[in-house]
Order: sequence, then structure tokens, then C-alpha cells
Amino acid sequence: MRTTTIPRGRRHPARRALAALVGAALALAGTLVVATSLGAAPATAAPPGTRNVGVNLFQWTWNAIADECTTHLGPDGYAWVQTSPPNEHPVLGGQWWTSYQPVSYKVESKLGTRAEYKAMIDACRDAGVDVIADVVVNHMSGQTSGTGWAGTTFTEERYPGPEGGYGPQDFHACRSNIASYTDRYQVQNCRLVGLQDLDTGAQYVREEIGRYLNDLIALGVRGFRVDAAKHIAAADLAAIKAQLSDQSVYIVQEVIGAAGEPVQPSEYLGVGDSHEFAYARHLKSAFTGSLTSLNGLTGASWLLPSAQAGVFVDNHDTERNGETLSYKNGSTYRLANVFMLAHPYGWPTVYSGYAFSNHDAGAPQTGSGEVLDAVCGQGAWTCAHRWNETAHMVGFRDAVGTTSVVHWWDNGYDQIAFGRGDKGFVAINRSGNPLTRTFTTSLPAGSYCDVISGSAGSSCSGTTVTVGSSGAATFTVPANGAVALHVEARPGTGTPSPTATPTVPTSAAVSFGVNATTVWGQNVFVVGDVAALGGWDPAKAVPLSSATYPVWRASVTLTPGSTVAYKYVRKEANGSVTWETGADRTVTVPASGTLTLTESWRW
Repeated sequence: MRTTTIPRGRRHPARRALAALVGAALALAGTLVVATSLGAAPATAAPPGTRNVGVNLFQWTWNAIADECTTHLGPDGYAWVQTSPPNEHPVLGGQWWTSYQPVSYKVESKLGTRAEYKAMIDACRDAGVDVIADVVVNHMSGQTSGTGWAGTTFTEERYPGPEGGYGPQDFHACRSNIASYTDRYQVQNCRLVGLQDLDTGAQYVREEIGRYLNDLIALGVRGFRVDAAKHIAAADLAAIKAQLSDQSVYIVQEVIGAAGEPVQPSEYLGVGDSHEFAYARHLKSAFTGSLTSLNGLTGASWLLPSAQAGVFVDNHDTERNGETLSYKNGSTYRLANVFMLAHPYGWPTVYSGYAFSNHDAGAPQTGSGEVLDAVCGQGAWTCAHRWNETAHMVGFRDAVGTTSVVHWWDNGYDQIAFGRGDKGFVAINRSGNPLTRTFTTSLPAGSYCDVISGSAGSSCSGTTVTVGSSGAATFTVPANGAVALHVEARPGTGTPSPTATPTVPTSAAVSFGVNATTVWGQNVFVVGDVAALGGWDPAKAVPLSSATYPVWRASVTLTPGSTVAYKYVRKEANGSVTWETGADRTVTVPASGTLTLTESWRW
């Protein structure tokens, strides 16, 4: 999330009784379930196999997304589409960041109406594509007063809501901007570039946010990308998730980790997945330096666990601040997308926005501020999700499934190649000269279609590559190009039939609960012998929510069928840690679903 600084005005006091506290058992592990029928999807829909690639159609209108789901996203095999925030925003100058300044939770914006949003969801699900909404729940607008897109009037710290709306008492006491990102209190309680920071620790605020998210769920949304999650305490997000009417919705959180900062993405893995910004930064470093550094990423200790990492080459913030590659990097950017989709680390999202010449520029729009429907090949829209390097590589990823990286090869600098078990093989050449060599693969003998140079099906409009009985294949990789082969793109094998059961991240979970009496300033955590539980490091322990005090609870996604060891710890306000007594506890994770534990603190 990024905005420009917004002027602040006077505050308006108000008094209101807080809503009654609502207790709820937490079930925090998010699982996105894609529609079980491709319905009206064209006959050229994605090849069979597990779908696990999303697309972020940044600032696309709801009508344009609906059409894109039917004509391209479903057929190309995308599992979900992320929309820009659907909330009502101020009527300003059309900058992209106005979408990230809620003035109400009405689903009415410059991108379309509530009815159009619902129609988009239905059209996408008919095409086998689910919808994830980018949701802004850390703050409201930074404007002192004004009128929203749907006609809502607001003033500073007074906004209408699903039930009672917000007044001054519903915002954090800190009214200044964040001055230091090394101060956890400031990061999670003060204002982000002038935006009014909601007190997400208050039960009433959590319930208002919950009502907004439940409204989106009722419309058919199957997941949330939580904007500015780093600025919300993990325990607060856990309590907000407890309000959801459907605990199976997928959650991925924008937690921008940086060295030396107290707030890190690992804290949030008990709530859902987290975006891994370190991955995107590393892609830029590798593709502008040495590609050899990409070897072994899946097990890298400095990255989040693969099963809980949302990855991307760029997003709407990083393409503007230069933190990552972007469409402006040309072929280098395209090759980075090939690698992301070919390599097994994380859950990838392809980013597709529009060309811009200044940081604040909004998407193409009418004189009245309505965003124009995206038309690929016209105007500023990049339509990066349609490129062979992305659309055809979605089919590659679907085909190779969970197979491991095999037969890694590199020239020590700007050329790499690797296989995905016996299902696929990719070679990437970032140099200015063609690369011709004999590669070792584990592919079955026969002919294969290069899906980068041509069609992704069996017609082989591009290059045909022959694999010998030993797995050897001799072919040429174009300068600043790539070759990608997989077992479901072979000449003469017929067009694969659509799958009726595409899926994205699924897992089992344990809901850890411990009855522990505490005093003000103390919080309870769970820590254990796996990465998702902090690897016995109390600094990485999973925070438990006090929403059902004296029982502290959080649900953690774990490997189905595994046995993990764990203990509960108590942390003081000054950071000191007290471990419960006794031997390590152990639990066997269920094959699916959530196992709920309710235990007592051992003094």
C-alpha cells in the first residue's frame, strides 16, 4: 500500500456506546477453494491438473474483468483474479491510490457498481476462476472532509459503516505519522502517510470490518489480500478473521519485511499466507546480475515457507518505487515471470496493470473519473497476463504440479535451465546471443511444443523440440528469451480436456488454545519445532488472540499428517519471555480440516 501525503484537519468528537463483545473460536488457516465447474468456459480451457496461479488485474473495471475471465483467464488456467479495492473512495483527481482511501464500505467505486461486481464474480466462477478482493481495513481516508464516489459525505474521523460507522473513539490515539519503522508501536498505531489509523484492537472496529468482509463473501468473494497488514497487529487480524462467516476463505497479507524492523511476515502466518517481498527483490537482483543465485530458492532460510508465501515479480507499489522489476524492464521482466511460473516456490500472482509516466497516474479514465474498460492492444494497458511468457507458463505450472527441480544447469552468469521432475523443462537465456546446447532432461522421449514461442496446446505453432530416449534434447534458446516444454503440450496428442476441479493452496490446521490468566501487557504465544511455529525461536512464535479470554487461541496451517512438538510462552510488554513448564507437547496434524485444542497453561 502506498499513497501520497494527505493534509489533515480538525477532529470531531463523538460519543457512542460500544457494541456488545462477541466471543468466537478462531479458525485462522485460509484455504481458497476454486469453483468446481468450469461452466461456460471455452473448449480450450486450461489443461487438467492443479491450478495455483493468480492474476492481479490492477485497476481493471469489474465489467472488463468479467469478460477477461471468460475469454482468457479461465481458458489459460488461472485459478483466481485479484481485484482492486471495491470500497467507496473519495472523489479526487483519479489517482490510483484513491482506491486505497475508504470513506465507506459500500461496494461502489470508479471501477464499477455493486451489481457489476457481483456479475463479475459470477462470470469468473463460471469460467473456473475465483475472485480475491484487495481489502483496506487498516485505515480510512486521509481527507479532512468530502464526498465519496457513491455520494457518502464524511469528515475527519467520522465515516458511515455497515452498522454504526466510525467516530473519533474508533481510531488509535496516535494522530501523528509514522516516523520510525523500527518502533513497533508507531508502525501499528500511528498514521501511515496521513491516513487515519483504525483501532483494530477494539472489538467494535473488528466487527464493523467483519461486516464489510462478510458482505463481500456473500457476493461470492473467495479470498482477501489484506492491504497494509504490517500496520495491523497479527492478533488484531486474527480476531477480525474470527468474525468471518466463512472461515475457508483464502487470506494473503501485505507484510513488507525489512532487515532490522520489529514487524516481520512470519508473525502473520497463523492468520494466513503472507506476500514475500524478499523474493521479488531477489528476482530483480538476479535478473539484473547473476541468474545462478536463483538455484535453491525453495529451501532458502531467508524466505518464508513455500506453502505460505505469496510471490510476484512486481505489484502496483513496487513497479512504481523501483523495488522490483516492472514492464519497463522489457525482456528481462518477461523472463523473470517465466522463472516465477516455472519454479516451485510459493503461490505466484501475475501482475497486469497499465503503463504510467508518473507515480500517481491513474488508469485510463473518462473526464468524470470513471476508469475505462481495459482493451488489450489499445491505450496504456500492458495485458502482461496474456503474454506467452505468462499465460502459457500458467499451463506449464499446472502440468508440472508439485514435482521437484531436477537437472539444474547454468553457465555461471546469465543462462540457466532446469527440469520439473519428468513433467517439464525450461531454459532461460538473458544474454544477447542465442544459446544452442544439448540439455539433460527427465522428460519421456518424444516431441514437445515450446510454449514460449508458440501455442500452448498441441498445434505447435512455435518451435518443436525432440527429446531422446536418454532424456537428452538439443535446441536453441533465443537471445533474451526462453524455451519451456511440458508433457501436456506435445504435437499430435490432441487438445487436453478442461478440468472440473482446479484447486489452489489447501492444507490442514491445528487451532491451538490455552487457558492462561494474564495481566495487562502480557500476551500468550505458541512456538514449536516447525517453521510455521517459529522453529523454537520465541521471537518468531505465533501470537494467540485473547478474543475468547481466558482462552488464548490461534489456528496454524501445518503439514497434513505430520507430528509437531510445541509449547506455550508468555511475553511481557518489555519483551521478556516465560516458557510454560513440563515436557514438550505434541500433536498429530489431521489429514484435512482443523483440529481444535483447548489446554491449560502449565505453571
